[in-house]
Amino acid sequence: MPKLRIVFIFLLPLFVLSQNKKWPAEKLKQDLILFKEIREKANSGLYKYRTKQQIDSIYSWAFSKIKDPKELIEFYKILLQITDFEGSLHNDTTLPDDFEKKYSSGNVFFPYPVKLIQNQLLLNFENAEIPLGSQIYSINGIETKKLLTSLFKYYTTDGYNTTGKSIGIGSSFAKYFQMEYGAQKSFLVEYSLPNQTQRLTKTIYPVSNEIRKENFKNRFSLPIDSLQYNRAKDKYSFKVISRKTALLSVHTFVIGRNAKDKQHIAYKKYLDSCFQYLSTHSEIQNLIIDVRNNGGGTDPNDIVTFSYLAQKVYRENASAYVNFQKIPFPNYFVYEETNAKKQQEERKDFEDELKEEFPKFENGKYFQDEKFNPLLQPDQNSFKGQIYMLISSRIASAGSLFASLVAGNTNAIAIGEETMGGYYGHNGHTPIEYELPNTKIKTQFSIVNLEQDVPKKANQIFGRGIIPDHEILQTFDDFMKNRDTQLEYTLKQIEQK
Repeated sequence: MPKLRIVFIFLLPLFVLSQNKKWPAEKLKQDLILFKEIREKANSGLYKYRTKQQIDSIYSWAFSKIKDPKELIEFYKILLQITDFEGSLHNDTTLPDDFEKKYSSGNVFFPYPVKLIQNQLLLNFENAEIPLGSQIYSINGIETKKLLTSLFKYYTTDGYNTTGKSIGIGSSFAKYFQMEYGAQKSFLVEYSLPNQTQRLTKTIYPVSNEIRKENFKNRFSLPIDSLQYNRAKDKYSFKVISRKTALLSVHTFVIGRNAKDKQHIAYKKYLDSCFQYLSTHSEIQNLIIDVRNNGGGTDPNDIVTFSYLAQKVYRENASAYVNFQKIPFPNYFVYEETNAKKQQEERKDFEDELKEEFPKFENGKYFQDEKFNPLLQPDQNSFKGQIYMLISSRIASAGSLFASLVAGNTNAIAIGEETMGGYYGHNGHTPIEYELPNTKIKTQFSIVNLEQDVPKKANQIFGRGIIPDHEILQTFDDFMKNRDTQLEYTLKQIEQK
């Protein structure tokens, strides 16, 4: 979209004004009004987990906070609170690139990665200052519980889920701390040594963003909780681990862009070979499906994978709808194209696709045509034995859709931790992004409100992630030994059976 340039009489560059000056309350109010109107018109998940009264209430709070001029970072944190409150892991509100780059420059970051283990904040990096595994009680006088609560808004999850917040803390603690509390000259850390209770203090010093990223890449827990995969073949694997048990790991569904993509075709062939092998080796009675690192991806990878576990016909979702067929507030829409003519074409193509997939208008919503959500058959080699599914707080989007289908429609025993993605549904598939005209803050959300094709279950709670049948969390000792708690527990259950 065309960039709107705001010129102040001082003629300073925008990022300098944004960083050093307070924004007029009227400008912030204009952006906040537009932020709310965009979500009311375009975000089909706005009232999925919150009532209209609750949404109106948080906006009343937000408007009360901008009666006086505010720095951009303070206004941004107000928008983050709203973004998180809605309850969708696909929500994302971001600062202007130039501002964030300038704001994060220099030595301003907490130097070491951390990890939440059973509600304890542990140091997750071998270093000479504070030993690995030390429990952190406070930083610069901010107690850990208060500190973590203040940072939760930076990482969105579905519904009322909080376990997924630990993923954001583990991956971006230093970044969130700097955003929330500003640059620190030093960090006074109150901590105790591993397996001890005596509290000690140590002053450590901030590092650059480059060093922060490097330390994260070298965090101690990388072998167990890796969030990264560097090669296509690392995205999934299959192995027979005993005479009666096999393990299929699918770390992501980012395996090609669609059904015609070479990566997806290769994945489908791989699954065919794995399940053909299982069908001809009837002694393998147990299949462990490990999706603990699966943060989502693209169709039809999730649905194709489920076809090898399904025992009856199924579909991707029970229902799906959007709020619009024509893009609301197009002047603030963020296009992929930069040329004005191509932007018009992009908009037309997008709207034509919406009209085709969501043609049926009822009660202010446009519902999905059934041809985009057909009944699907189990694969001829679908597994007939006992399924064990390993889940974690990282599972999201297409990952959680797959895990919910497995948990709801098979004999699977789910082991691990509640997922950040919802069991009953989520907002997904199609993301859109807008840019606020004054502050240039961008906000993104997914527009398709999905109800997943799963039955109601007593242990599955609306607004929460997929609840495991056996909640198994990594212990402190397992963390210190980089031991795979959930997999070891599962193998023991199979042995005992």
